[in-house]
Amino acid sequence: MRAVRRRWSAPLLALVLPAVLLLTGAAPAPTTAPAPGPLVVDTDRGVVRGRAHGAYRTFEGIPYAAPPTGALRWAPPRPARRWAGVRDAGAAGARCVQLPPMGTGGPSGSEDCLFLNVTAPAAHPLPGRPPAPVMVWFHGGGFVNGAGDLYRPERPAVQGGVVVVTVNYRLGVFGLFGHPELGGAPALALADQQAALRWVRANAARFGADPGNVTVFGESAGGLSVCAHLASPASAGLFHKAIVQSGSCSTTMPARSLLPDLGAYEPFVPERRTVADGAAAAGRLGCDGPAGRVLDCLRRLDARRLATPELMQRFSRVPYGNDLLPLEPWRALEAGEFHRVPVVQGTTLDEMRIFVAQTLAAYPVADAAAYRARLERSFGAATARVVEAAYPVSGHPTPAAAWATLLSDASFTCPTLRDSGALARHVPTYAYRFSDRDAPNFTGLPEPAGLPYGASHGFELPYLFTMAPLAAPQRELADRITGYWSTFARTGSPGGAGGTWWPRYGVPESVLSLAPGAAGIHTVDARAEHHCALWDEWWPARITRSR
Repeated sequence: MRAVRRRWSAPLLALVLPAVLLLTGAAPAPTTAPAPGPLVVDTDRGVVRGRAHGAYRTFEGIPYAAPPTGALRWAPPRPARRWAGVRDAGAAGARCVQLPPMGTGGPSGSEDCLFLNVTAPAAHPLPGRPPAPVMVWFHGGGFVNGAGDLYRPERPAVQGGVVVVTVNYRLGVFGLFGHPELGGAPALALADQQAALRWVRANAARFGADPGNVTVFGESAGGLSVCAHLASPASAGLFHKAIVQSGSCSTTMPARSLLPDLGAYEPFVPERRTVADGAAAAGRLGCDGPAGRVLDCLRRLDARRLATPELMQRFSRVPYGNDLLPLEPWRALEAGEFHRVPVVQGTTLDEMRIFVAQTLAAYPVADAAAYRARLERSFGAATARVVEAAYPVSGHPTPAAAWATLLSDASFTCPTLRDSGALARHVPTYAYRFSDRDAPNFTGLPEPAGLPYGASHGFELPYLFTMAPLAAPQRELADRITGYWSTFARTGSPGGAGGTWWPRYGVPESVLSLAPGAAGIHTVDARAEHHCALWDEWWPARITRSR
């Protein structure tokens, strides 16, 4: 087995608990009542006062780095200044400057936004018992919106007995900008996340948690972030397990798949491209003066001048080829150049339905002819014929549903399984598919006729976080998913915490399908169900066209 470069640290051994823990997902019942955890905690930067909520405690709006404002705009995160007295931690800090979801309204947020939130069980572990595992959540939002406080993690804290940390990080042009005067594109969004992980290492024990048992997890852009940390030398030793939700290293979207003039989506781009885009953007902003003075000009601009949809979207892809991310992450996985930690990774059954639904009015797929035309525009005539044979319109309720199904497989499901295969050659890897088509639509977006969202992108989130009301079958599934996630965080294996044993990824039927009901959780041959042999053949052509 080939490890990463010698400067990378060896992974810590996962804590091995009794078999009963694997089957229940909970720590053994204490014989005496544990002492309540403190609401006043002395962190390495100062004292904070949290809030009690019965079975759990919260500490919100804790700064983990100095405000990246003024001369520190586009600078690596610096340590937060110490404060005197007791800082109130009863409300979340400002969210980072961001675009509104679905493009409604203007930008919001602040550059002074590097805050995190801690949710912990109400009681500290008893003396002699192991401290709680830590789960650090990186939010999604396409690297252009989102915040840690949008996710209320009391379910894993109370039911799973873990300490959960949710993190803000710089977004868009503030977090993924590049320019020659910066010496490249330093991927500051990831650097912020690493600063938060260093804060966790320094402070977890003060909240009753184990700094040597940290799981990073995230969805969409947060999942892509976790993937990047697996491949980043700078993340060595900062975490010990990883969960990637709908954001594998190989995530992609074919060209013209959502709009006729939209290119292929690649979440990771060469640093040189980001630097060139940054130089061009500086010129358009009137900051094309003498060498060495451009950044000074850009740093004097008001944040709202920078937070335009064009610039935020332009700088929403993670640069690689730098010190933080030397290799394109999927290539790092294939080469075995990643941290040796256990990984859970998966997708939802209907990932692309919500994306396709938002563009149907502008780019309809009303009948078989329109469906065939879209296939040819995205894949070329020869490949289109093969894809249409695997995904005939007649096998789906509508042409739009057929299109969303094949895009889900091509963009998310099969790339994720390909990455899981690369991971499984070196580390324990567990693959899942969230399959509950009755999941609540918590987005507020209307579902078009003929294309219900089903188990769409992000629809597993209310099963981990308090985000939407759940019906009884969904609450039961939420308990089981929480059991799997928290047991994995505790032991490095999800085991049978959800009532069904979760095998390692490798043999054909080793992907765990997660849905409600007595038979809702079972293993499936996802590569066969989702035509991954077809998409593996398309993959090399896609790589060639995208470079």
